[in-house]
Amino acid sequence: MTPPDHPLPSPQTRRRIIHPLLVRATHWINAFAIVCMVMSGWAIYNASPLFGFDFPRWATLGGWLGGAIAWHLAAMWLLVVNGLIYLCYGVLGGHFRRHFLPLHPRDLLRDIKHALTFKLAHQAGIYNAVQRLMYIGVLLLGVLVVASGLSIWKPVQLDGLVDLFGGYDIARRVHFVAMAGIVAFVVVHLALVLIVPSTLLPMLTGRAPRHTHKNAAEQEQQA
Repeated sequence: MTPPDHPLPSPQTRRRIIHPLLVRATHWINAFAIVCMVMSGWAIYNASPLFGFDFPRWATLGGWLGGAIAWHLAAMWLLVVNGLIYLCYGVLGGHFRRHFLPLHPRDLLRDIKHALTFKLAHQAGIYNAVQRLMYIGVLLLGVLVVASGLSIWKPVQLDGLVDLFGGYDIARRVHFVAMAGIVAFVVVHLALVLIVPSTLLPMLTGRAPRHTHKNAAEQEQQA
């Protein structure tokens, strides 16, 4: 048997950029700011609990009420500035349109079913419907947590914003619920990273492998 004129193409691994530098930078800055805000926020909560429980001291930041408020405000401005940069890039640069839209109910129900049966496929750089919903949701929660936080920080100066939430006490509860939603997102996000650890490296390097095959015509051109 004579060998074929062209051998079978061998797979080659190329690397493609799936997370631009700005997305990676804002992601990690947001992660740091959110951790600081949540832990310091829990310390502030413990000084005047809304519900019948306290957060453990080891999970708080600031040491005392004044220190916790200082950490909370510093992290808030970091989160706001960094978040605005990300939002401007996402809207003006088309990042949100390319990765988070469209979001169809049929696709969402299908991917939820696959996720519950551990059959949800993952491809680097492509967001499934569940991920799109989660990212859109956490962006909206971020806006809500900042707005409610400003209203309880400056209730006199921002009385119109306080009235929009239905009063100071309700604004505090909205702030707590929005914070809880963000924490839930982080927990699910970390769980998915543990299940699919290959998603972590691209968020550090920005690149993911792409397997391709060279056809015979390409091999002839390079010969």
